Amino acid sequence: MRTRVRGWRWRRNPLRRRSDVVEAWTVLAVAVLLLVGAPLAGALAGLWAHDEARTVATAQRAERHRVRAEVIGEAPEQLPSVGDRHAYLTTVRWTEPGGETRTVSARVPAGARQGDVVDVWFDSRGRSVAPPPNDVAVWQHTVGIGLCVAGGAAAVVLLGHGIAHRVSLRHRMDEWEREWARTGPDWTRRRA
Repeated sequence: MRTRVRGWRWRRNPLRRRSDVVEAWTVLAVAVLLLVGAPLAGALAGLWAHDEARTVATAQRAERHRVRAEVIGEAPEQLPSVGDRHAYLTTVRWTEPGGETRTVSARVPAGARQGDVVDVWFDSRGRSVAPPPNDVAVWQHTVGIGLCVAGGAAAVVLLGHGIAHRVSLRHRMDEWEREWARTGPDWTRRRA
């Protein structure tokens, strides 16, 4: 039966080696970094990402304008399966406030059919663009960056702990070899 003594690396005893003390401090540092450091790094990165995403969204909202337009073009036979939230390019028409009718190619949602009225977005040059990110997209970006940074920080801490543990184990084996070289001859001597 094996008995486990908690905290033996912290107590003074004749069997404790320097590598045991180093390993105990390393485990404590890893615990603090995993429980405090990684979440803090994720939160700080998330705050930074939130500010950046809000700035970009505000700039895009100021630069882009929305137009309610009627779809007059045909939907393609096969819609794209990736990118741009399944939007496709087709012909739309709308009337400007001055009475002028405009017809251009613009991105419309995948479910739009001929005759539907949809929101299309244009930049300052009149090119069809994706809508600016809304608050949900900003928060998704924030949480994604925060989780990635926290996970990356935890991975770095665990990798560092693995390396430190391996080095500590190597030093422990060297210490045992030196001790055995010193005491081994007394144990292996033939008795006459």
